[in-house]
Amino acid sequence: MIETIKKAWKLEDLRKKILFTLFIIVLFRVGAAIPVPFIDGGALKELMEPVTGTGSNNLLGYLNMMSGGSFERATIFAMSITPYINSSIIMQLLAVVFPSLAELSKEGEAGRKKMARYSRYLTVGLAVLQATAFYFFLRNSNALAYAKGLSGFFAAVVIIAAFTAGSMLVVWLGEQINQYGIGNGISMMIFAGIVAGLPQVVMSFVAHFELATMGGTNTKYYFFVPLVAVLFLALIWFIVFMNDAERRIPVQYAKRVVGRKVYGGQSTHMPVKVNMSGVMPVIFASSILMIPGTIEMFANPAADSFWGKFFAAFNPTGWVYSILYFILIIGFAYFYTAIQYNPQEMANNLRKNNGGVPGIRPGKPTAEYLAKIVNRITLIGALFLAVVALTPTVSAALTQMNVSMGGTSIIIVVGGALETVRQIESQMLMRHHKGFLQ
Repeated sequence: MIETIKKAWKLEDLRKKILFTLFIIVLFRVGAAIPVPFIDGGALKELMEPVTGTGSNNLLGYLNMMSGGSFERATIFAMSITPYINSSIIMQLLAVVFPSLAELSKEGEAGRKKMARYSRYLTVGLAVLQATAFYFFLRNSNALAYAKGLSGFFAAVVIIAAFTAGSMLVVWLGEQINQYGIGNGISMMIFAGIVAGLPQVVMSFVAHFELATMGGTNTKYYFFVPLVAVLFLALIWFIVFMNDAERRIPVQYAKRVVGRKVYGGQSTHMPVKVNMSGVMPVIFASSILMIPGTIEMFANPAADSFWGKFFAAFNPTGWVYSILYFILIIGFAYFYTAIQYNPQEMANNLRKNNGGVPGIRPGKPTAEYLAKIVNRITLIGALFLAVVALTPTVSAALTQMNVSMGGTSIIIVVGGALETVRQIESQMLMRHHKGFLQ
């Protein structure tokens, strides 16, 4: 990775793209430090500490993680890229329900631009709804400087407009990276937000190590701190390994004679990635399990009441939460793969190009064979996601150490870094420079 970046830096046009990308990330972090007016900073800090702290299981904790801590400080980039992510997910689901949208995405560049425009409109609507909900949360929690009368109305308009504009500005910054930078702009914004929280992870390790120096039962951290550090490094290696893992299905193309030329006849393979769904099943599962924690945050039931005990069962360190998390990740992995990969369509494409899987008849048998392979591969990928997502939770329960970074964050950070390197490599290959990938 480092060698690839070094060689890319020597190319003037790629160096400009890298510098432009870094400039956009700096702007993103600057915006993450600009507070929205009319919000009481002291009251906000006291309010957000219990609901966005370590191990929190609610929507605000998730938004705070995605925005790199901007949410708990109520800056203009507090909502970060989350409205765009939700819009993209909704558009993908609508494409499954409405065939006209699915056909639109297959109409080439014009169709993709139209889909992107619809997604952007939906992003604006979701950003306004999310900003409005955040405003009422702040108002009900007495975290606003002005909440009544004409001044309160003016403050509401400014706060909602600032949050909405900030979210759309983050989307625009990501698009600028796609156009003038190294690409993968939206993922880069998420990556930058999560990486901004890494100093807190380091401080967590330092704090536990200082506890160990106090002696007594705290000496266990002399063993647990390096153990958790090694575990995180192992998770990173595992994610890198599984991210590139694939099942190669052999494909044989029949020979065709066109005039005096012979086409086809070669043997190749069809790659099927083990983790086809990426981090989306983890995000879906996390979003579902955040609902009870978010309701509890607003309802605030008594701890010894029925609802208090019910919501306590969804604590991220509890076994009920872990089991449901595991099941939901596997279920959403199959769901997301089903809407992304169509075995029947792949079988038809092979048949149209005079290709086929050796030993398997074309048409329906090929589709059934591909579906069986995809189902098996999806199970492995889903188990991989579940293990990575639950490992920090299990390690925190066993070692009583919580380092402020969950499995979702680790997958996003490592996946974003790998995707960025691939973007740089592909752009170097386009310039026909040999030897850069050795």
